[in-house]
Amino acid sequence: MKKDNSNKIILDLCGGTGSWSKPYKLAGYNVKIITQPKNDVFVWDGYWSYIDEVYGILAAPTCTQFSLARTTAKTPRNLAGGYRLVKRCLEIVEHCKIHGNLKFWALENPTGYLRQLLGKPPLTFNPCDYGANYTKKTDLWGYYNLPRASKRELTKEEMQKCSINNRVLPELPKDYVLPSNFRAQQARRSMTDENFAMAFFKANK
Repeated sequence: MKKDNSNKIILDLCGGTGSWSKPYKLAGYNVKIITQPKNDVFVWDGYWSYIDEVYGILAAPTCTQFSLARTTAKTPRNLAGGYRLVKRCLEIVEHCKIHGNLKFWALENPTGYLRQLLGKPPLTFNPCDYGANYTKKTDLWGYYNLPRASKRELTKEEMQKCSINNRVLPELPKDYVLPSNFRAQQARRSMTDENFAMAFFKANK
C-alpha cells in the first residue's frame, strides 16, 4: 500500500524548475516551489498558516555573486546583495524549526565564496558522485541524512566537455515559465541532477 505523504509539505525555495524536489512530488508530498521576485527576496507572509506541516526545506539561492568563475572587472562582486536571499532562506528554516515540525533542511550552492559566510558544509560533491556524467563541485549545508553515493567514472570525452563547460544540458520542463531575467541556457545549467535529487530523497523521506 502506497504511503500517503500529502500532509507533508516540502518547501522548494528558489526552486526554479523543481528538479530537486521532483522525487518528493512524484512520491505524493505537497511540494511548494517558491521563487523570489526579480529584484527582491521572497517574503514569508502568508505561509504561516501551514508552518506546522513543513516537513522539509530545499533551498538553492542564486549563486551569481558567490561564483568563483565570476569576473569582477566590469561588474564588482556584491556579496551583501547575494547574501540577502541566503539569509532569507535561513530565516524561513529557523521559523519552521522553532515554530513547526521541520525534519530536515538543505541549502546548496556551487563551491565558492558562500563558504566565507556559512563555513565549510557537511557535504561537498560532484554530480558524478551520484551517477551523472559531469562535474560541478557543489556545497550542501543543512541538517539532513547524507545521500548514498554511487560514483561514476567519467570518460576522457566527458571530462573534456566538463573542462570547457560544454556538457549536454537537460531540457526545461514543458510547464516551466522562464523568468524575464533568465536565459534558457542559464536555467538548464542550474538544474539539479536527477540522480542526486533521487539519492537525497531516498535518504530524507
